[in-house]
Amino acid sequence: MKTYIAVDIGASSGRLVKSECVDGTIRMEEIHRFKNEFTFSDGHDRWNVDYLVREILNGLCVLKQRGINECTMGIDTWGVDYCLLDKDDTLLDQPISYRDERTDNAIAQFSKRMSLKHLYEITGIQIQPFNTVFQLSVEGRDRLDKASTLLLIPDYLGFVFTGVKVTERTNASTMQLLNSKTQDWDDKLLEELGISKDLFAPLVEPGSILGTLNQEAFKDVDLPEVTLINVASHDTASAVLGTPGCEGDWAYISSGTWSLLGIETQEANLTYDAYHANYTNEWGACNTIRFLKNIMGMWLIQEVARMQDYEYSYPQLASMASQSPAFQQFIDVNDERFLNPHNMIEALQNYCEETNQVIPKSPHEIVRCVYDSLALCYAYELTKLEKLSKTHGNIKKLHIVGGGANNEFLNQLTADVANVIVEAGPSEATAIGNIVIQMITMGEFNDIKEARERIKQSFETRVYKPSKFNSKIFDDYTRIIHRENRKRETI
Repeated sequence: MKTYIAVDIGASSGRLVKSECVDGTIRMEEIHRFKNEFTFSDGHDRWNVDYLVREILNGLCVLKQRGINECTMGIDTWGVDYCLLDKDDTLLDQPISYRDERTDNAIAQFSKRMSLKHLYEITGIQIQPFNTVFQLSVEGRDRLDKASTLLLIPDYLGFVFTGVKVTERTNASTMQLLNSKTQDWDDKLLEELGISKDLFAPLVEPGSILGTLNQEAFKDVDLPEVTLINVASHDTASAVLGTPGCEGDWAYISSGTWSLLGIETQEANLTYDAYHANYTNEWGACNTIRFLKNIMGMWLIQEVARMQDYEYSYPQLASMASQSPAFQQFIDVNDERFLNPHNMIEALQNYCEETNQVIPKSPHEIVRCVYDSLALCYAYELTKLEKLSKTHGNIKKLHIVGGGANNEFLNQLTADVANVIVEAGPSEATAIGNIVIQMITMGEFNDIKEARERIKQSFETRVYKPSKFNSKIFDDYTRIIHRENRKRETI
């Protein structure tokens, strides 16, 4: 029986998940979990990738202690952030987080050199200040001159373990440096940035073999024999693969720190309407496109909890919200002030004050404000998605996967507000998507269609049917969002 390991690292935690396929059923077990966060160091918010390497090794040691001597392994993380290596393949410094303030004015500066609409037409990727193209536009010239190789976070981790440098395509697409038509690095964009194509490792597809674990490099550690496989290394790409959407017209929300709402399609949508709505066309595995909208998801709740010194658990916060009056405020959860504020509670309250709304004060009121606004945003963007994708009225089911699939309160609220059937689960969709690419590579399944059928049979989901909802509330929310958007456009 083959053993598969998913290394799944998000913005707040990472884990190693062990999986096997038994009589066609996918079985999973978390074997090691660790925290992850950026910290302020040397003038920037940075990730500690050396720490991530150590924790992956700790997880592999646990696996070996359990008697597993051989396995495959795939690594997925968040997108856009990168490591720079010098000519000796030494890390220049710990990578800077996409939430760092250095890109605050990067879009405005870049737009003086190239039209943002033209940038979208080239890449199909939404305009976000944290995209790699904007990070590189403000990157120090001295660091770029010292760099011999740029590797995205999961590709760097794979390099540390195997000595092989690659750039996996699903994650590379988030950089906003690839040409959607040629499927390669865009020469004009690189020229604008003053960067050579030689800085990047070869592009590879999910499902290709990366290499074997270099035991000599870790000879002081008792590790199993590991074959590393390039999975869909952008965590959203893996989450969509792990979504049991097997029939009909369906959409998904990969619900975690971010909420990614979209559909799986075959062609990029590069229209002006898609650009204006800031929808993205990220590449998926198996020749698919993830046409989706980035929504500031559970990050808001995570930061509210942190501001209260984690006095309440996330289930307690959801329970508190359910007991508080509904729809007292409307928040644009994608307002840039919420990206990395010093105090999320104050940021939410200031937004309400500036928009002449009732200011939430108690923990109950604050979390209710966030959950209401998230559900309304999901409904708003689902309506927009239907129009942009020309499936108006045809999306019959919304799959919610990831950690947010466990939030029964928000799931039912979303079903009500969006007037759509919500199927929640599996919560481990990212790790599942990571693993099924490995399983397809190793011959367990023929393709992703068969894998998704097995996912549906292997993991429980919960269905939420919509109940009656006052449409005037949605109209009021839409009016406020449109008003605030117009204000930003005139600034």
